[in-house]
Amino acid sequence: MEIRLIVIRTVEIERLANFYTLLGLTFEYHKHGKSPYHYSAPVGNTILEIYPLAKGQTEADKELRLGFALDDFDNTMTTLKERSVEFVSEPIQTDYGFMAIIKDPDGRRIELYKK
Repeated sequence: MEIRLIVIRTVEIERLANFYTLLGLTFEYHKHGKSPYHYSAPVGNTILEIYPLAKGQTEADKELRLGFALDDFDNTMTTLKERSVEFVSEPIQTDYGFMAIIKDPDGRRIELYKK
């Protein structure tokens, strides 16, 4: 089994796509059939999509947690600090690898690992 699709929803899809671009993702802006316009980027064999909030949804799910192994960890950390991204933890060695935890613009905790 493998994960093929992850969809995250937000009020400001462009802002969130710009944030995840800082991690090295390249997004395409498009729509399928009757779906709303959204951003889509490949992460290995998985597609990460950023959609507007669903009908009746009033805020983004802040409890979803994502983790990415970065190709250029050190430069990405520098860029994130220059852009004043909120760090939950500075880079440290853990049982799961060398990692830092940041927050995306919606408040989700994102684990970043050194590849």
